[in-house]
Amino acid sequence: MAVAVAAGPPASDSRVMMLFAPNHSAAFARSVAELLDHPLSPSEEREFDGGEHKMRPLADVQGRNVCVIQSTCGDAQASANDKLCRLLFFVGALKDAGAKHVTAVVPYLAYARKDRRTQPRDPVTTRYVAAMFEAAGIDRVVVLDVHNEAAFDNAFRCPTVRLEAAEVFATALAADLGGKSVVVASPDVGGVKRAQRMREILARQLGRDIDFAFVEKRRARGIVSGHALVGQVEGSEVVLYDDMIATGTTILRAAQAARRAGAAHVYVAAPHAAFAPAAMQIIEDNGADALLVSDSIALAPAFSSQVGERLRICSVAPLIARTITELFHPGAGD
Repeated sequence: MAVAVAAGPPASDSRVMMLFAPNHSAAFARSVAELLDHPLSPSEEREFDGGEHKMRPLADVQGRNVCVIQSTCGDAQASANDKLCRLLFFVGALKDAGAKHVTAVVPYLAYARKDRRTQPRDPVTTRYVAAMFEAAGIDRVVVLDVHNEAAFDNAFRCPTVRLEAAEVFATALAADLGGKSVVVASPDVGGVKRAQRMREILARQLGRDIDFAFVEKRRARGIVSGHALVGQVEGSEVVLYDDMIATGTTILRAAQAARRAGAAHVYVAAPHAAFAPAAMQIIEDNGADALLVSDSIALAPAFSSQVGERLRICSVAPLIARTITELFHPGAGD
């Protein structure tokens, strides 16, 4: 049995938002709670034989506005399916207990990449996840850097908030890039729009215009090919920006293409560090000079020793905390 209990606000004050998190996301949620100066409300989480589980609030949620923080990326502790079920079942319990309005803050949304049919009779899993969220009683969803914004918007019928970590990374990079020649690049054509926004934000941070490039990539039957870089990067600091890194194959190909084209240094930034063991190749000799990720996903143990060397964690907890404040207390930050 695993029990997570935290002191919370008085149950009698119906105006105070209640903040919960399952155990798998409790560390990140505590960071957000500290920034909000608003402790996590008490809850109990229990495990049963066969992998079943339950979670219930230990405080009265009748008529309350509730926020639940849970990232749903699978890891060594729990699968994406397990984390998704825990979130859905807990929201159901909150609604059964009389919660008035439930906001799910899901920094990493599982199945967001399966947003279209690529083969006959393929599932569109993003849409099914959205239907389950709404069936469980989730009134609003907050996500960070979804893979396909249009597909996400089309899948959900409840109100949604899409956050971007680009400003967080631009602030971290600006100190390193100073007056140097800078190029922001996308590792593939599909990420051009996302990387273009990063270019605009970084240019604003640096107070000057910066160039853009992208790398050709083709995928057929699971095999990735193509390595041409479109754009001028010779002698420049290249910032490769993508939404997530799993095996790191796409990013590594792009980094190597930038080096062949004469880049002075290669920085890689991605909000979601869904690292598979193979992702270590990105910070090996021929990979990136620096790899910046957020804490939307807990860092895999194999990568923890790299923090402070070439791997940097840029926390999105302040971004999440500001968003929660704006949603539950409009105008409080003005």
